[in-house]
Amino acid sequence: QEAHEAMAIAMNRLKGKSNSGEGGESDERLESAGTAHDRSSAIKQVASGRFGVTSRYLGSAKEIQIKLAQGAKPGEGGHLPAKKVYPWVAKTRHSTPGVSLISPPPHHDIYSIEDLAQLIYDLKNANKRARISVKLVSEAGVGTIAAGVAKAGAQVVLISGYDGGTGAAPLSSIHNAGLPWELGLAETHQTLIQNGLRKRVVIETDGKLMSGRDVAIAAILGAEEFGFATAPLVTLGCVMMRVCNLDTCPMGVATQNPELRKRFVGKPEYVENFMRFIAMELREYMAKLGVRTVDELVGRTDLLKKKEELSGAARRIDLSKILYREENVTFDPSAQYDFKLEKTKDEAVLLKDKAVLEALEKGKKARISAHIGNTDRTFATLLGAQLTRLHHNGLEEDTITIDCQGAGGQSFGAFIPKGLTLDLVGDANDYLGKGLSGGKIIVKAPKDAGYDPHENIIVGNVALYGATSGQTYIAGMAGERFCVRNSGAIAVVEGVGEHGCEYMTGGRAVILGTTGKNFAAGMSGGVAYVYDEDNKLYRNLNKGMVLMEKVENKTDREELRSILEKHLHYTGSKKAEQILANFEENLMKFKKIIPEDYKKLMGLTVMYEEQGMSREDAQIEAFYAATGNK
Repeated sequence: QEAHEAMAIAMNRLKGKSNSGEGGESDERLESAGTAHDRSSAIKQVASGRFGVTSRYLGSAKEIQIKLAQGAKPGEGGHLPAKKVYPWVAKTRHSTPGVSLISPPPHHDIYSIEDLAQLIYDLKNANKRARISVKLVSEAGVGTIAAGVAKAGAQVVLISGYDGGTGAAPLSSIHNAGLPWELGLAETHQTLIQNGLRKRVVIETDGKLMSGRDVAIAAILGAEEFGFATAPLVTLGCVMMRVCNLDTCPMGVATQNPELRKRFVGKPEYVENFMRFIAMELREYMAKLGVRTVDELVGRTDLLKKKEELSGAARRIDLSKILYREENVTFDPSAQYDFKLEKTKDEAVLLKDKAVLEALEKGKKARISAHIGNTDRTFATLLGAQLTRLHHNGLEEDTITIDCQGAGGQSFGAFIPKGLTLDLVGDANDYLGKGLSGGKIIVKAPKDAGYDPHENIIVGNVALYGATSGQTYIAGMAGERFCVRNSGAIAVVEGVGEHGCEYMTGGRAVILGTTGKNFAAGMSGGVAYVYDEDNKLYRNLNKGMVLMEKVENKTDREELRSILEKHLHYTGSKKAEQILANFEENLMKFKKIIPEDYKKLMGLTVMYEEQGMSREDAQIEAFYAATGNK
């Protein structure tokens, strides 16, 4: 924590940007933004795990980075061991202390370049002031991928090299995967020029840049911005022990252990001094090369040449493709992708409604109606972002209610905060409730619908991906990957496709119907209640990390009943009505799916609370008891 904050403070003082990484950022750090001791990272990362990605987190960013891969381990996901998930880490990541966390290898809302374009659009709606960056890794063909990323609307493309990067990556990946940044950078710069896309985007590169000379070479090969990690960490005390994943860093840099953190001796000033020396050396090289600005250096491969005094295999290396010089084209701000946010329903209708504006300013309740179509993508996200800007912790539940009729487009209600309720009569496309941040979403079929909602899909794939809090009630079935990485929302649906509740770390999911294959794979937290009428759940359940139990104890029964009553109240669901009409008998058909480690931690927490401890103290004691860290 201390090293991460020192980096942020240093870069904020230098008017540069530090990166949050994928673990979210605490409210205390977000609140420090703009102060003399600004610890808030300017770049907020959105990775496959979506840990800590809330409306407020996104709204605090100057740049939002979509991490598609890491240079040190391209194509792999991540795993934070249970013993590193300290209570304060769990709070930031919206998870459970002492329970391991898995980052999926892919983003489950990106299976095509069009899906990436949708996520970029979602994030731009969540913070229209922020630049949107996409992180790629140096590999053969990355130029073609970068061209697609530029067409999708990204404003920055980062090419990350194999060197440097995370010390927590597997050694097999560190030693064998990825390519040098020089190869990917040169290919990307040339490909974008050939496709007429170079003016649209800024190219950034990283991967163990260590000197002003490295920066000069990166600029010559096409980069306009440059990322550093290894070298600044060394200035803060890192001795490259390669134990980042073990929580045993002897210098207190890559550890959450309170005792080891006391050994941290780094200061923001050390990073500031290092970056100034980098800039000084870069200026010296620029003077030698006869250029006045970094922009003049970009793409000038005529300023690089192959060393003549080489021997052995080095003599046979052909650098002609890297040093090939295209026409001199660089980033032009006026050529950036136009998202046309002014044409969205949010800007054209919602944010011009007097009742909505009064609700935002004074917290008065407002209820309006809106007709929507499936071309209205990311509906209510701009409104939610404005609410978050004015009220960081949201408003009272149902302060603004929007009664929607029609077909919700992709990412309906993405990232909406507490105080905003969307009541949709109709159906919705993929990504409904993505990153839900306290808001409420209700979906029900029209009363005159010529179909049984319980037997039909009325919400698309990947609903509630990365939701952190809030409520969702769907009187019908959802597609695949429902509640993937849910970490705090309450969700009710009447049937799901394959991979439901995958990688879930918190919250509650109530499934009043069938489930597809691979249910609860990688689920490490939260609870799912499944109405298993045909006793087929056991076949579809991924049993690797979870237990299947009956709903027997009083707390679970009351919780389930309460959720069902709300579902009936909001949606008028016939299925919920039928179950509640004979609840005690139907209760026997429910199965409770709970992760084994999560159950153990919850049991320990309750035990310590019963001994008189506060919730926070009980969680800390449960963590130490379960992991043996103390």
